[in-house]
Amino acid sequence: MDFDWTEEQNGLFAGALAFARAELADDVVARDAAGELSDELWRRAAAEGVLGWCVPADHGGAGHDALTTVRMMEALGQGCRDGGLLFALGAQMWGFQTALLRFGTDEQIARVLPGLLDGTTHAAYGMTEEGSGSDAFALQATARREGDDWVLDGEKVLITAAPIADIAIVFASTDPSKGRWGLSAFLVEADAPGYTRHPVEDKMGLRTVPFGRISLEGVRVPTSAMLGGEGAGAAVFTHSQGWERSLVLAPQVGAMQRQLDECVAFARTRKRGGAPVGKHQAVSHPVADMAMRLETCRLVLYRTAWRLQSGRPDPADAALTKVHLSEAFTESSLQALRLHGGDGYRTATGIERDVRDSIGGLIYGGTTDVQRNIIAGLLGL
Repeated sequence: MDFDWTEEQNGLFAGALAFARAELADDVVARDAAGELSDELWRRAAAEGVLGWCVPADHGGAGHDALTTVRMMEALGQGCRDGGLLFALGAQMWGFQTALLRFGTDEQIARVLPGLLDGTTHAAYGMTEEGSGSDAFALQATARREGDDWVLDGEKVLITAAPIADIAIVFASTDPSKGRWGLSAFLVEADAPGYTRHPVEDKMGLRTVPFGRISLEGVRVPTSAMLGGEGAGAAVFTHSQGWERSLVLAPQVGAMQRQLDECVAFARTRKRGGAPVGKHQAVSHPVADMAMRLETCRLVLYRTAWRLQSGRPDPADAALTKVHLSEAFTESSLQALRLHGGDGYRTATGIERDVRDSIGGLIYGGTTDVQRNIIAGLLGL
């Protein structure tokens, strides 16, 4: 792996950072309080081509490799303070779109992908159910065959963008006797009879991206809506979640750089007893820890992205990356809040919002405990 970025990659990073600072900035404090996604910022990101950065050029994307794309997503996280928006972009890019591109037919891709890339279509990934959670494949949703159609019944919970999604990948059991090997995935339009998008649910962090439930009551879809063929649901999920777990936290690495820059500036200028607080080891050492966490996160993220683009996906890489980046971002967010004291605790500064947003990373896409189980299992334990 070459650790030297090319001139082109450095230019793309600089461009993404400038775009984030100039175009993805608004009163996120107010929207966070209201729990609202900014349609305007979403459209700006789509117009910039963000959703197509890692999509092949022959499908209308920029054709960047995974490593280049995560560095650009890191730039967005450094320049944009809206963690919910960046998570929503990543969830669609790495969850929905990778599944569509890997398992979709030419017709499915041609019909669905353009709207995803230009920002006119929102997508959801309908896997999680009330009784499944960490046991992702323990689904109760079913799909039964009726002639040339499939009829879906079930309910999905904690689904990113569910209240606004125009289309969803819905996982359901087509043969319960086969367990995980009897799961299938379907592309389901939100305007299908029996498909219900429930209202936005309030939550602790990532409040600027809507989460919610999807109900399916006798939703009829044609056989052409199946993604990857009957029984391919586990393969679809494993593939797309491998990419999402590995790369969705790239913006948080950029946010960690922003936190470090702000904490260093604060520690150098804030004075107590006539001297900058950064002269005290009780302040300087935790800031040094923030720098070390940032660099180890970069190394893990870049290596995982490089292996993915080299055609060597590894579930251990995905799990390790998910755990390390999510826990490091949480620790650095807490440290930034502690350093800023009362100002860090005030909502208006935005510092406490990073703490609330960071907790989601410990949970979504499989909790850190689940990821440790995966790592331990692959070690033979």
